[in-house]
Amino acid sequence: MPSLSGIKVVEFCEIAAGPFCAMLLADMGAEVIKVERPAGDAMRMWPPVNEGYSENFASVNRNKRSVVLDLKSEAGVEAAKTIILNADVVVENFRPGVMARLGLDYDSMSAQKPSLIYCSISAFGQTGPRAKEGGFDLTMQAMSGIMSITGEPGGEPTKCGLPLCDFAAALYGAFAITAALHERARTGKGQNLDIAMLGTALAIAALQTSEYFGTGKDPRKLGSAHPRNAPYQAFRAADGHFGMAAGNNSLWHHVCDVVARPELKEDERYLSPSLRAANQEGLRDTLEEIFTTQPTEHWLAAFAAVGVPCSPINSYSQALNDPQVAHMGWVHDLELPNGITTRTFGSPIRVNGAAIPVQAPPPALGAHTEEVLAAIHERDRTSTKAAD
Repeated sequence: MPSLSGIKVVEFCEIAAGPFCAMLLADMGAEVIKVERPAGDAMRMWPPVNEGYSENFASVNRNKRSVVLDLKSEAGVEAAKTIILNADVVVENFRPGVMARLGLDYDSMSAQKPSLIYCSISAFGQTGPRAKEGGFDLTMQAMSGIMSITGEPGGEPTKCGLPLCDFAAALYGAFAITAALHERARTGKGQNLDIAMLGTALAIAALQTSEYFGTGKDPRKLGSAHPRNAPYQAFRAADGHFGMAAGNNSLWHHVCDVVARPELKEDERYLSPSLRAANQEGLRDTLEEIFTTQPTEHWLAAFAAVGVPCSPINSYSQALNDPQVAHMGWVHDLELPNGITTRTFGSPIRVNGAAIPVQAPPPALGAHTEEVLAAIHERDRTSTKAAD
């Protein structure tokens, strides 16, 4: 049985962070009801759109049911309250203050259901001088310092190519919710969880923040290189680039043997990882002079033969078609609500040696509104009758 089977989650979220958080819970067996405005989550319009259905939306909304409510109406708010009070967990990513204005905030709902776990994901957190400010992944990468260390030295500000801050907040949110569920099982009490994208972005930068705290200096851009280890970056070969990481002296000595430069083992500039990192520009130039004499496949094979971690610089089509991906069962067929079959990358977690299957396709907008509300009203009617 999935780990979160029997847990009911209601999601008031759009775009990425909140929906991804709720989907992680759904992957582990939670029943997730996604409450959407009449126009739907804005991500439903993001390309690629396959005969009217967004595959971007599908990628972060599988295993959910969709309920449409107009939260600008009294009836919509009352229905939302009913759904929340029949749930174990709320996930919301509106700007701080919105849920309170609707009477759907933690204080209002937990007063009626003290066991409720309520997770709010926002740019800066629910309180503080920036709490009312909005934010997106780009602005959080800029604000948190991520863009200051991304890209080539001296280059223009560059963000990470994927929405790192959105998904880091989602992961922290799902982790906090599962911990809160464990605590509730022990005490019967819910919790109010405040997940700030700025905070989670700084938290995953533990190596960079500790570098600043320890030295008083800002970490800097290094391209693909590492601040404390070398050779540990992308290198140019005769026909392209490859990644190679010799993260300790033993691996470094293997590199010296592969490139037929054994004297580099005794070079005072390269005797330790920290020394090699301090002199890595010269080291890179020395190695690339050799690497450019052969194609990438030559060096990948040579380093793999002696156990030095190395990799081609894959496109996503190449990465998704790697035999390891197929072996792990990570890619699943997915039927969209319009009947089109596509593929999706599922949960990377394996449980007892098996991949976690996709239990249900992403929902059509409002597909489960009547079903969900009717089931709740029937439970309430049955409970009232039993009490009488």
